[in-house]
Amino acid sequence: MWLIVGLGNPGSKYLLTRHNSGFMALDYLVKSIGVQNSDGKQEHKAQTIDFKWEDQPIKLIKPLTYMNKSGESVGEIMRYYKVPLENIIVVYDDLDTPYGQIRLKQKAGDGGHNGIKSLIEQLGTNEFLRVRIGIGRPTHPDMDPADYVLQNFSKQELTTLPDHLNTALDAIEMVVFEGPLKAMNTFNTKPKEEGNKNGL
Repeated sequence: MWLIVGLGNPGSKYLLTRHNSGFMALDYLVKSIGVQNSDGKQEHKAQTIDFKWEDQPIKLIKPLTYMNKSGESVGEIMRYYKVPLENIIVVYDDLDTPYGQIRLKQKAGDGGHNGIKSLIEQLGTNEFLRVRIGIGRPTHPDMDPADYVLQNFSKQELTTLPDHLNTALDAIEMVVFEGPLKAMNTFNTKPKEEGNKNGL
């Protein structure tokens, strides 16, 4: 079984915020591949959806604990179903990846992201695979990144967001069916823009 985790905050208030990119990516995946039981169920403080992706059993996870406690539900589900670490993919927003780009990372720190910090604490390791959805940094130097990630995507960003999420889906699909190494080599080809490490 693969656990594909999307990070975000529950509730309509946060639905279209940049910090909910992980939730949006999972919703996009469900719609794109035509999952039947798209409402899923609630277990271990998360909304989950189980389905077969071709021959691969998949469990999608949207923690309902709010971002900074995401690791609680993911850790419980991982232990309950005895899923190995190499079968976990975590999808989330990343300030240090430019908007419109997708980057994959394994064995890294939390980068200032509270959801990833919680996962590292609860799983006891930083070696899980991440699919980072680029949201870029605020263009105004005085804007706090914490405020920026909790803003809705701009109207301009929303016009290209489906393409962005489709790229994330392509990356997830390649990890599942062709392995993380090929996926990282494919999606990490563009040079990373330099930025400081503040943020959520």
